[in-house]
Amino acid sequence: MPGIKHPRRALAGALGIVAAAGIVGGAFYAHSAATPAKAASPFNAHPVTVKPQYQDAGTASGPNVTFGCQHRTVVPCYVPQQIRTAYDIQPLLDQGTDGTGRTIVIIDAYQSPTIKQDLALFDEVFGLPDPTLNIITPNGVPAFDPSDSNQVGWSAEISLDVEWAHAVAPGATIDLVLAPSNQDADILAVTQYAVDHNLGDVISQSFGEAESCADPNLLKAEHEVFQQATQKGMTIFASAGDQGAAQPTCDGSSYFLSASTPASDPLVTSVGGTHLTADQTTGAYGSESVWNDDFGAGGGGFSTVYSRPPYQAPFGVPNNSRGVPDVAYNGDVAGGVLVAWGVPAGVGHFFIFGGTSAGSPQWAAIAALADQMAGARLGFINDALYHIGKKPKQQSDFHDITVGNNSFGGITGYTAAPGWDAASGLGSPDVAKLVPDLINTHVGNDGSNL
Repeated sequence: MPGIKHPRRALAGALGIVAAAGIVGGAFYAHSAATPAKAASPFNAHPVTVKPQYQDAGTASGPNVTFGCQHRTVVPCYVPQQIRTAYDIQPLLDQGTDGTGRTIVIIDAYQSPTIKQDLALFDEVFGLPDPTLNIITPNGVPAFDPSDSNQVGWSAEISLDVEWAHAVAPGATIDLVLAPSNQDADILAVTQYAVDHNLGDVISQSFGEAESCADPNLLKAEHEVFQQATQKGMTIFASAGDQGAAQPTCDGSSYFLSASTPASDPLVTSVGGTHLTADQTTGAYGSESVWNDDFGAGGGGFSTVYSRPPYQAPFGVPNNSRGVPDVAYNGDVAGGVLVAWGVPAGVGHFFIFGGTSAGSPQWAAIAALADQMAGARLGFINDALYHIGKKPKQQSDFHDITVGNNSFGGITGYTAAPGWDAASGLGSPDVAKLVPDLINTHVGNDGSNL
């Protein structure tokens, strides 16, 4: 397979998706098919864990609420209107580009029993319209176990992903596609389902694992799914990780130098993490640095599986390896985003969330805005992003992050520098400027050569 340093043999019939999900319009819809008999996985499966970082922000039950963290200097927070201002999203929304007619596919695992109420509350508190949310479980999901910290963590991820994709593209439909477990093979299976059924325009994946923890055959099958997606015009995003240049070892006992998959796949737009400083009243952009503190650090580094793709060559990406991240976004809990999440303490509670898992769904929503403005799917955008990233456009379309590094857990990472770097990628977006340039930058590549 072009672009992969260690190609593996193809697997015939590797993925068998048994149940089909009905999808209808309306505010909320959950597909609850019986869990089908499960065939043995053709892969050596490994769990993909999520450990969202968050702080309690208090309760709210109606509009026009001001949270104490909006005025703090220790662990401040941002609401949708402030993020929309900081990243220059609001001008597009004001002109009617809000994602209407587009669908964002969010891949997660297990379920959240409170996501319907959480999203409704989030909308009420921040004055957002109720979206169409389709909850799709192709292979069923188990009953929610509140004593299982793994399932609780994924429920937090679901609230973060859904609410903040919606905050950026409030007119877009959201298809929440849930795997029955966090085994990477189960997650890949429902991703395959989403692609086979062409569920949406954009896919967001707020999870990852060290490349060496995933079965090489699974990585090959995953790459083939991403090829199918890009050939259908889908744009794919993934979080670069929350432990800087490190990833947890496969047994979770320590950290080691590693890029995160699926973010490292060259068909994916990988999203790193920053610390955003913006006005806590207006949201006016101030500055950004690489996220790196007690809450974690923005992921980044170099693949040991994928070769450097052509779009990174002009930036001098070293090691002849795929470098991540491609882009960045606010990820620090100290300056995180408010999320309604009712699982731990009941519906009505809000938390300050961070992580690169906040950036992936928001970048996916930005792509949905671009698709709406273009009147067509943009599909694979990495070539265009890197083309735009060349100066002088880079100075206006991206906030070039040049401060900080992503060393973490005793693992030496990478330092931010002008242009692309393995701590902040090309930088964070000025959306009102970037989206028209994405549309106008025709590269003519669907990623099929990667």
